[in-house]
Amino acid sequence: MDQPAAADSATTNAVAPRERADYWTHLINMYHCRLGYRFADRTDFRGHTRLRRTNAYQLVSWESDAVTYLRDQKLIRADPDDDYRLIVPFAGRLTFGSEEARGELLTGTMCLMAIDQPFSVSMSDSSRGVIITIPRAELRHRLNRAAPPTGPLDLTKGLGRVTAGLIGGMYTESAELTDRQFDSVSERLVDLLCMQILGEPPTSPTQLTAIATAARRYIQNHAADPDLTGTRVAAALGWSLRQIQLALRATGTTPSEIIREERLQLARDRLRSPAYQRSSIADIASDLGFGSASSFNKAFRRRFDATPSQLREAPLESPRSGPGIPPIITGAG
Repeated sequence: MDQPAAADSATTNAVAPRERADYWTHLINMYHCRLGYRFADRTDFRGHTRLRRTNAYQLVSWESDAVTYLRDQKLIRADPDDDYRLIVPFAGRLTFGSEEARGELLTGTMCLMAIDQPFSVSMSDSSRGVIITIPRAELRHRLNRAAPPTGPLDLTKGLGRVTAGLIGGMYTESAELTDRQFDSVSERLVDLLCMQILGEPPTSPTQLTAIATAARRYIQNHAADPDLTGTRVAAALGWSLRQIQLALRATGTTPSEIIREERLQLARDRLRSPAYQRSSIADIASDLGFGSASSFNKAFRRRFDATPSQLREAPLESPRSGPGIPPIITGAG
């Protein structure tokens, strides 16, 4: 069973006052990438961080004295990083600037910052908040080629307030979550963030029909992929998962139901095929993404009114059979 992963904490109090600014520089570079720094006071800089990281996402909470972070073309070339950082202040005053926008980031707002472009972020004394690393691919697929906003997003009402609640939960409970749980919550955060950026999904019959058709076609062509999910379908097609779900709901189904149906059809074909005679039923189920043999057997029987074993053991007449042509019999395997 997955166990919760403890969040790593660090504080400048661990080193001598004259070393604290350098220690902070090393710490933040290790969390993110190479940055430039301007300290209001290097003589006794104080700061505290807590890190929660998986292979896909990262959350860093901070509380610190005044400091400005910079990223220029030289640093970008020396240490490339194309992921986004979602900056969410809890206290203090933050100002940001880039080639595209400048402004102030207040409590109750958040901002997406592209690390592969020059920028600066200044934090006042006693600033506090979280910075969440989001893979660029996760945003690109969900935003359907729309550009992320360059200014602050509201966290005080509607979907923004729901997003704020999720971020707060991630912050307070990060040490209690397994890696898998942390990634799942992070993906929901990205879903909410992109929904807020995009606004309402398309609702016209023409748009919904086009999305549903494309989703069905993609699932049919990729059902053999054991890792196929509704999220992956949406990412591959350049729509958000919500758009895919809405389009398919209008036809009375869901991404998961279509994926399961296509996989069951593939399983039936493989059970009948001589090419899969030496593959066990468990292997066929596993290769098609079914979590267990029992769940596969149950779904298969409900769909075809026969167990996988019964289907495999039954003689099968070749479609080429006709008068005077004996049927081709497949073995039990």
